[in-house]
Amino acid sequence: MNQFIKTPQQQLLIDQIRSLQPIFQSREKELDKRGSFPFENITDLKKINYHTLTLPQEHGGQGFGLYEYVLAQEAIAEGSGATALSIGWHVGIVLEYAENRHWLEEPADWLMTEIANGAFINTAATESNAGSPTRGALPRTTVVSDGDFYIVTGQKTYTSMAPVLDYIFVTATTENDEVITVVIPRQLDGVSIDETWDMLAMRGTASHTLILDHVRIPKTHTLKRSGTSASTKGWLLHIPACYIGIAAAARAYAVKFAANYIPASLGKPIAQTPAIQQTIGEMELQLATARHLLYGTVERYNLTDNKAGMDEALNITKIAVTHAAMEIVDKAMKIVGSRALSESNPMHRHYLNVRAGLYNPPMEDMIKSQMAIKAIQQFTQQLETEGK
Repeated sequence: MNQFIKTPQQQLLIDQIRSLQPIFQSREKELDKRGSFPFENITDLKKINYHTLTLPQEHGGQGFGLYEYVLAQEAIAEGSGATALSIGWHVGIVLEYAENRHWLEEPADWLMTEIANGAFINTAATESNAGSPTRGALPRTTVVSDGDFYIVTGQKTYTSMAPVLDYIFVTATTENDEVITVVIPRQLDGVSIDETWDMLAMRGTASHTLILDHVRIPKTHTLKRSGTSASTKGWLLHIPACYIGIAAAARAYAVKFAANYIPASLGKPIAQTPAIQQTIGEMELQLATARHLLYGTVERYNLTDNKAGMDEALNITKIAVTHAAMEIVDKAMKIVGSRALSESNPMHRHYLNVRAGLYNPPMEDMIKSQMAIKAIQQFTQQLETEGK
């Protein structure tokens, strides 16, 4: 990854994270347990002020942008995929605000202060059996006006990093069928976490169910009204960054294994055999190609004046890099052999965790459908023009 580091500030950031990687890796077994969460990893990241990485400097943050964020997320994921994906939502949401300034002024000001002081945030939008928000589903969670207050009631699933969140951004439907986003302080009466997260992949993200039972908040806790969503979404590249980081960890384990494993029947390390070298070469090629696509997209995003027009490139990058990550892990598994499925072997965790990328936004079937419709329309228009 060093080829993508350009400045001393970036090098210092990555060096800090790399010093934490072996510590994170030593704790990974704990994240196989149901109800687990990488508390110590998050604390270690907070000690290097990672929670303020993208917070604007005028609010007391480090003010880094998308490039440094993606570099850092990949490096964290090499140590712990669940840790990277968890804290990535917080840091990314802050970056989204830094780029778009799309929150209402009053809640934005005090949230920036809270984050500078160590608060963690995440958005809770998905609801059980209500469909994905990315597919246009309206929230069943409701906000009812009560004088200068709102009463918020509902449930949200996939609330990543639930055990340490201080403020949760909740999408809800008003009495007038307007969808707004409100800020829910975690410690309010009526707010609770139901520990429902039992997934095999990314178990350590503790993406439990948020319960809101007639939670009373001031109307000034309205973060966004409908029609004020962010126009740029570059921060979502933390998702493929996380999964290519997991792939890099699997690749490193497999290559080290191949260089040291000497079967009695062979009398030399398996890394010296043509078949294993071929597989390692394929991993190296895929890893390099995926990284060039990822960081190339980041650079294009940073250089363009039309960031809103980058949606297709961002979506393609997420899908392509995530698939490459899965293929790299699969090849690493073959090198390590059947022992890779052992519960004591880290490879089984890489194998499971990398597949969670299929279910992070954007959804692959939607993107492929959109691309197909666009391609068909272009050729239909061309035929119509030629016919005239």
